[in-house]
Amino acid sequence: MKIVMIHGQNHKGSTWSTAHILLDNISCEKEVVEFFLPRELEHFCLGCYRCIEDRERCPFWEEKKRINDAVLSADLLIFTTPNYCMMPSAPMKAFLDLFFTNWMSHKPYKEMFGKRAVVISTAAGMGAKKAAELVADNLRHWCIPEVMTYGVQVQAMNREMIPDKIMRKINKDMHKLGVRLSKEKRVHIGIRTRFSFWLGCSMQKADWGASSSEKEYWQKQGWLDGAKPWK
Repeated sequence: MKIVMIHGQNHKGSTWSTAHILLDNISCEKEVVEFFLPRELEHFCLGCYRCIEDRERCPFWEEKKRINDAVLSADLLIFTTPNYCMMPSAPMKAFLDLFFTNWMSHKPYKEMFGKRAVVISTAAGMGAKKAAELVADNLRHWCIPEVMTYGVQVQAMNREMIPDKIMRKINKDMHKLGVRLSKEKRVHIGIRTRFSFWLGCSMQKADWGASSSEKEYWQKQGWLDGAKPWK
């Protein structure tokens, strides 16, 4: 299983640690690549819309491409972000902004329809579940059919300070999730994904996209003529 981990922080704290507990509980043979933000992508979207015409026209494509290629080749994506002010971290938000072209309403990748993703967030207090869900919502717009979230209140400033009771819960939860992810089965394309695809297709047919290049992209994939990316 090819796994790509994208961390919304440079340090290896509670969120990173929780993700690695999950990783240890995925029992199949694994090939893992990790990226840390903002260390490996420190830019903000300029709103120039060059990527709408062509992804490679993004001013930061050279740095984005390495992550993009790894994501496309992965079977499982694991995103981690600490909860900052009831939200994902700023580097994670900046990362998602820079990849907005992946959305169903623009130029979705066919490969995304066959992936699973997990979003993990920790917080000393409240907000971890909300932060994880905000990232997960973006990934669903990326056309990933199965996105799971895990948010936990660790009551600590770092992983060494997490109370034993909470660590036992994290270990138990990550074991359960790891067992689920270890089972090789075909990704289920649910009603939400199918409806979003139908809506995106309808938008492009009606010329409601952000650019004519988007309609050309959909046409090239054969999607406007009835082909489905999950078949």
